[in-house]
Amino acid sequence: MSDTNQKCFGKTGGFSINFNQDYTSLSVVSKQGYRLFSLSSVDRVDEIFCSHDEDIRIAERLFSSSLVAVVTASEPGKLKVCHFKKGTEICNYVYAKDILSVKLNRSRLVVCLEDSIYIHNIRDMKQLHSIKNMANNPVGLCTLSLSSHLAYPISSTTGELQIFDAGNLTSRLKIKAHDSQLSAMNFSFNGMLLATASEKGTVIRVFCVKNGQKVHEFRRGLKRHVSIGSLNFSICASYVVASSNTETVHIFRIDPKSIEQAERRNCIDNGSATTPSANNNTGSSNNNDGDSENGSDSEKTEDTSNGGWGMSFITKAVTAYFPTNVVADVFSQDRAYATVQLAEAGLRYECVIAKVEKETRLLLASEDGFLYMYDFDDSKGGECKLIRAHDLRMPLHGITGG
Repeated sequence: MSDTNQKCFGKTGGFSINFNQDYTSLSVVSKQGYRLFSLSSVDRVDEIFCSHDEDIRIAERLFSSSLVAVVTASEPGKLKVCHFKKGTEICNYVYAKDILSVKLNRSRLVVCLEDSIYIHNIRDMKQLHSIKNMANNPVGLCTLSLSSHLAYPISSTTGELQIFDAGNLTSRLKIKAHDSQLSAMNFSFNGMLLATASEKGTVIRVFCVKNGQKVHEFRRGLKRHVSIGSLNFSICASYVVASSNTETVHIFRIDPKSIEQAERRNCIDNGSATTPSANNNTGSSNNNDGDSENGSDSEKTEDTSNGGWGMSFITKAVTAYFPTNVVADVFSQDRAYATVQLAEAGLRYECVIAKVEKETRLLLASEDGFLYMYDFDDSKGGECKLIRAHDLRMPLHGITGG
């Protein structure tokens, strides 16, 4: 998240909360240490580990294993790989600058600094590759798929990104995802899709990792300059959930046919930051973020053959208040399939869709130390209902949702 977006979350709860790779556990990080919780039940959130010895910045767990990557505030440039059940440190690495983020899968560990990325073999922690002289990345924005595709921004002013094969240590392709700076991105669980958002936050885009083509373009709403707090796929890759500094969490549905169409399109030239093909019918080919002031003034032919108000009439009416290219984007973009209305805006929420006790649930973890579980009807969408809330602060106790 950019420095500008960071300021948009006015409230700070003192906790950093994140889910593991398959959303089966949760880490709660604070100045007093970190705690790990199991997410196997709606009614109970079981603490499986607690450390209160020092100020922690990062604690990333590898699936449901005992391996945790830890970075402390006292040594922000030092990565410690720990076995939390044994209470031992397996190894450590020291870097020239502060560690901003750490990503894990079963074969790779990725460390992101402000201007460089280091790729390690997770089995022996040997450093395999480094990516240096990157564009300024002050929050360590990057994402690693389970198939070891790594995505990271390559511009500090536009939304261009690089997809790098961290398994074979080769560059794949570049994508100009947005006109403005990237603020969030994540791979789907199967590694086939990549979701992105810019610092303006109004548009969420989904790309095919195979060829860089755009699969979907979703619009959160007409409000501009919204800061995205989290952006995650469901395990089945059928949904994308986005939270922001507003009161609404949006869930978007992925159309399998759109994926098939994107996979059949020509691959973006490897090594060139090319905008996805204009023959994509899911959105605008120029990937503007919905608030550009420079739009086309070409006239549209009004369709009134059904005796009603044609889309051109509506478009012209709306264009009186918004630029033409913004209106074109609005009518071509898909809307949210389901939503959650929060009690207040300003807090950062990490949101995922996961299976809990074999039922699909929407999980919202807030930086003030609470976990909210919502019922999610994947057959019809709509407003999600709160079914349980858990206080992850000391002492641990559950609060029944109304």
